[in-house]
Amino acid sequence: MKLVSWNVNGVRAVWKKGFGDWFKAEKADVVCLQETKAQPDQLTPEMINPLGYHGEFHWGEKKGYSGVATFSKSAPALVERGFGIKEFDNEGRVLATKHGDITLFNIYFPNGKAREERLKFKMDFYEAFLKTVIPRYRKRGDDKIVICGDVNTAHKEIDLARPKENRKISGFLPQECEWMDRLLADGFIDTFREFETGPEHYSWWDQQSRARDRNVGWRIDYFFISKNLRPRLKSAFIQDQTMGSDHCPVGIELA
Repeated sequence: MKLVSWNVNGVRAVWKKGFGDWFKAEKADVVCLQETKAQPDQLTPEMINPLGYHGEFHWGEKKGYSGVATFSKSAPALVERGFGIKEFDNEGRVLATKHGDITLFNIYFPNGKAREERLKFKMDFYEAFLKTVIPRYRKRGDDKIVICGDVNTAHKEIDLARPKENRKISGFLPQECEWMDRLLADGFIDTFREFETGPEHYSWWDQQSRARDRNVGWRIDYFFISKNLRPRLKSAFIQDQTMGSDHCPVGIELA
């Protein structure tokens, strides 16, 4: 089972940059997109169900902002949008889908750089997911969990090119990194680091400074899995040669 996640920075924009060809070549079982910046009535039928895949969407009240989409070869057994918490769900950041015995969370986590209020929103979102949403799913028996998406935080110094310069910037603040420590302590695995322990592997680059040309990036897009899925984890990857967004796709393969 191949799962791929990509913050496309606008699904309509990325379609104009060859997304359809990439999607066809990928042959993934599930493709998760973040920052789609579109509501379904703004999309063509091909964008809603590419290559016959089943598409599910969660979009915000504000047009052209946020949004996630999950495309799967087979329709998921269950689809849930949001946390059930209005202040977060209004922005259209979460899709939970059931694929066989796996519960998949496709999440576009908030960015906290704009101002102090958005950093608080981000940390509150983090806390609600870890302390409210995950326990709710576990309680009902959904204990095989995959979390993917743009987390908007680099976990360790190895996960960004210039850690010292960014220690006081949202995306690498101590409290943001500590939340990721807690997520792992709660029984999840950073899949990419199961296979690659070296530096200079990134998934986002600042466009204005042309940072991608110099690989001055951040690894802020992740696949986390619950520990009970570790025996089924076959690979994890970052497609840093795939263009079309300021992020690149990341993915995993599960048996």
